[in-house]
Amino acid sequence: MPNPRLSIRLDFANGDRIGPGKIALLEAIRSQGSITVAAQHLGMSYRRAWLLVQAINNSLQQPAVATSQGGAEGGGTVLTPVGEEVVKLYRSIEGRSHTSVHQECLAISRLVCCR
Repeated sequence: MPNPRLSIRLDFANGDRIGPGKIALLEAIRSQGSITVAAQHLGMSYRRAWLLVQAINNSLQQPAVATSQGGAEGGGTVLTPVGEEVVKLYRSIEGRSHTSVHQECLAISRLVCCR
């Protein structure tokens, strides 16, 4: 049986959340330079991606994602320094969590019924 996958979601007192989906979207925006292309890459609609970006930006003191309007060279989307920091911190939390609970996850996986 394959090892279980640990998923981390941060729930804040104000009701906002940051988890693997939002982090994957931020990383896709970073690599693709576009919300549209990032959404396609992740198999989600542009509207869904845009709503997630708005939720991320609204939950932070400063935006994680910045967009520029099109022109001769077209528009683009980038992660701000805050966005980069959120991704870095989330991945650090995730990595440290995986390391510290690895044995427990394996123990639980041995108790799970095969299907």
